[in-house]
Amino acid sequence: MSIELTKADVPGVPLLEVRDLHVEFHTREGAAKAVNGVNYTVDAGETLAVLGESGSGKSVTAQTIMGILDMPPGRITGGEIFFRGEDMLTMSEERRRRIRGNKIAMIFQDALSSLNPVLSVGFQLGEMFRVHRGMSRKEARAKSIELMDRVRIPAARERVNDYPHQFSGGMRQRIMIAMALALEPDVIIADEPTTALDVTVQAQVMDLLSELQREYDMGLILITHDLGVVADVADKIAVMYAGRIVETAPVHELYKRPAHPYTKGLLESIPRLDHKGHELYAIKGLPPSLTDIPVGCAFNPRCPQARDVCRTDVPPLLDVTEPDGAPLGGRASACHFWKETIHG
Repeated sequence: MSIELTKADVPGVPLLEVRDLHVEFHTREGAAKAVNGVNYTVDAGETLAVLGESGSGKSVTAQTIMGILDMPPGRITGGEIFFRGEDMLTMSEERRRRIRGNKIAMIFQDALSSLNPVLSVGFQLGEMFRVHRGMSRKEARAKSIELMDRVRIPAARERVNDYPHQFSGGMRQRIMIAMALALEPDVIIADEPTTALDVTVQAQVMDLLSELQREYDMGLILITHDLGVVADVADKIAVMYAGRIVETAPVHELYKRPAHPYTKGLLESIPRLDHKGHELYAIKGLPPSLTDIPVGCAFNPRCPQARDVCRTDVPPLLDVTEPDGAPLGGRASACHFWKETIHG
């Protein structure tokens, strides 16, 4: 079934936009505030990398966009999510189902647990076409083979009847990419797509995702904790900590000059060939409990430049500028002392 174009299909309107999103989970210890006012946009052909440690709210935001957040215990307490200008949180469940998969698809980090172990990969790929496109089994099988070829699975015609356990981790992840691409969505959300893979296979999967994204002109949201994974594929980065976005920047600008102490710490913890034999840097302490987020800046207990104001006032996400006040396009930081971080 096709998705009607809306009045928002006009220049200047983001493909996907998250506005002031708040999500919490009710636990015995109290409300865990997993997402605290997240804002970001993704346009066609653009790649947004969402970075942060486990528990920062990256995946919860993605699950909320997809409409697969477990409710309860999860609960959306505020915000809006727009797809082509239409709020997905207020639309009917029927329309949201039509958008999910057709127009917004997701690649999960654990391909083995995401694929059904008792069904062949060809059947699982073909089901997308049978259910959503009304194809016959023969037509769906042909499309499955075509997709497997597209994501570079060798001997796709011979392997279409194989089961998930018969594929390597990298090949299973390619099948997950094929499933996400099946209905040619406008947006793909990739949640830690290379976590369980070795470095060489990681690079292959990321190259494949980047190539397909350009070919189909999709918006891509890449969720990861690894800054090294996104350097060559992302256009812009949003860094999350304790449910908030603490820095946004074009990818190369962020690598050159981080404007938040947390981002700086993440960058310094990346292993480097020219630091062979040196002790690997690690950010001191642990992320806070989401049921007991520190007063003020959530990062202040771990921050080397924290001061009194950091322990009392939540820093807003403000535009970052050059020392002379000239704007730095697309850059923002939620740090009271971002000038010291970026300009030294």
